[in-house]
Amino acid sequence: MSGILLAYSTTDGHTGRICERLRQVIEQQGHSAKVVLLAQADALDLSAFDAIVIGASIRYGKHQPEVGQFIARHQSLLDCRANAFFTVNIVARKPNKNRPGNNPYLLKFLRQISWKPKLLGVFAGKLDYPSYRFFDRLMIRFIMLITDGPTDPKTVVEFTDWNEVEAFGRQLAQMA
Repeated sequence: MSGILLAYSTTDGHTGRICERLRQVIEQQGHSAKVVLLAQADALDLSAFDAIVIGASIRYGKHQPEVGQFIARHQSLLDCRANAFFTVNIVARKPNKNRPGNNPYLLKFLRQISWKPKLLGVFAGKLDYPSYRFFDRLMIRFIMLITDGPTDPKTVVEFTDWNEVEAFGRQLAQMA
């Protein structure tokens, strides 16, 4: 049995839901998995895990700064373990932007860091206008307008392909 850490950074909580689904799949494959917020991962003995997976959401085209900082602090450990990185963003709702090789946010992030994850994933996120603060709702509606997405301020749409998430979870289990 291998232990897999799923550490994530999220803006609205959806990346945490994806990590929970990954945990379920990994455990169905006979491995143990632990899900924690990235901010809490430093308190763990990271060397006790056979594999480390980092998940991060995008807001306004960027991952939260803590993602790159965590990677920089732990890159040597990440490099000697099975590892993976996945990003969650609304632009991944489009077929031409939903893979590691064509998602602009993932490609930009990978150019900014020196770590080379062994496995990459991209998942579409959730659009939940009613839960956003006024400014975020306004900005995200504008972004959706220029990218042909939903703009009704009452819209709640989950774009996540859960079959893709589960397939990624099976790949993670095989890594460990």
